[in-house]
Amino acid sequence: MRQTPANRQTAAALMSVAPAATPGQTNDDILSIFTRHPHLSGLPVVENDRPIGLINRNQFMNHLARPFHREIFGRKSCIAFMDNTPLVVAHDTPLTDLSYLALANGDKTLNDGFIVTDHDRYAGVGLGVDLMRAMTDLTAEKNRQVMESIHYASVIQQSFLRHSRRDMAATLDDYFMHWAPRDVVGGDYYYFVRRPEGFFAAVIDCTGHGVPGAFMTLIMASALNQVLRHADLRDPAGLLGEINRMVKASLGQQADEVVAADSQQSDDGMDTAFLFVDSQTRRMTFAGAKTPVFLLTPGSDAFEVLDGNRMGVGYVATPDDYCWDNREVTLAPGTTVYVSTDGLIDQIGGSKRIAFGKRRLRETLLRCREQPLPAQQAELLETFDRWQGSEPRRDDVTVFGFRLP
Repeated sequence: MRQTPANRQTAAALMSVAPAATPGQTNDDILSIFTRHPHLSGLPVVENDRPIGLINRNQFMNHLARPFHREIFGRKSCIAFMDNTPLVVAHDTPLTDLSYLALANGDKTLNDGFIVTDHDRYAGVGLGVDLMRAMTDLTAEKNRQVMESIHYASVIQQSFLRHSRRDMAATLDDYFMHWAPRDVVGGDYYYFVRRPEGFFAAVIDCTGHGVPGAFMTLIMASALNQVLRHADLRDPAGLLGEINRMVKASLGQQADEVVAADSQQSDDGMDTAFLFVDSQTRRMTFAGAKTPVFLLTPGSDAFEVLDGNRMGVGYVATPDDYCWDNREVTLAPGTTVYVSTDGLIDQIGGSKRIAFGKRRLRETLLRCREQPLPAQQAELLETFDRWQGSEPRRDDVTVFGFRLP
């Protein structure tokens, strides 16, 4: 049968024309057919052009090899050793449906193969091993298509970061931004915008990772872009409040709309640190949702930690009118500011398989505090990779650091 695009992924693609027996033929006749066709693993039995059974070669040969069986059964009808419930499928059956039918039919389809019909008339046979190979190829092709889509989604996600990277490089002399999705795409996101009076920065950890997390970053990026068109960047807490209301409305995550029995109800949002730095006064205004900021001033042997509010943004349990708190601090010359999502802090590793933790993060940064920020990034990541070892990465990792001269 000539293969067309329509039947390349149907049972017809696996079909080969093979001889068939009739109920009137004897087992001696079947033995002769198997002898003439050594590669034939199964012989269909057809009556009035319609398949009624399938004779497995190995089982048939084993039966006749028993003492006196050929003498007893040789002249009897071949239906004596016929499986009368083989898998029979139409030639246009999709391969995915065929695979489910084969699975339901048990191991014998893999061993015996299956019969293919055309308008209920016998057309040919297919081998179980060919079906397994075709399904493997089909799965590999679908995986390739999915991965191509995900890789392109990564290009789109990174394009959203391009403006922030450009403004960051034009504004800060000494900084690093490490953004590493656990998968090709991820749920971490950052935002940086330069203004004549200073700059605004955000480090965002959305619900999930991979494709679901990436979708959330697009929602958050859209909300942030809309809010920043008219909002006061000097009021990070106010920005969080507006984004919270916008995300809850767009995802339908108001508490009074949640139906307990609705398993499709979403409950997604973000943990984040928003900060605005006034370049003239050196005042930093910070508001955080479950995300702290670490400050290291020159001459100090310990970090100052600015904790955010213990309430995420956009979640069902977050009230529409929740107000985050602004915290203000003056950054002395040489002060270094760090923000990290919990992907680094929560990563399991070490000999005891425990989390990397905030303490280990601070100790690592203290050891290299005198180095430029890019060198600090390299040492931090080297320490983190050694800690992780052979443990799988648990989450996306984003760490931002900058030093004001």
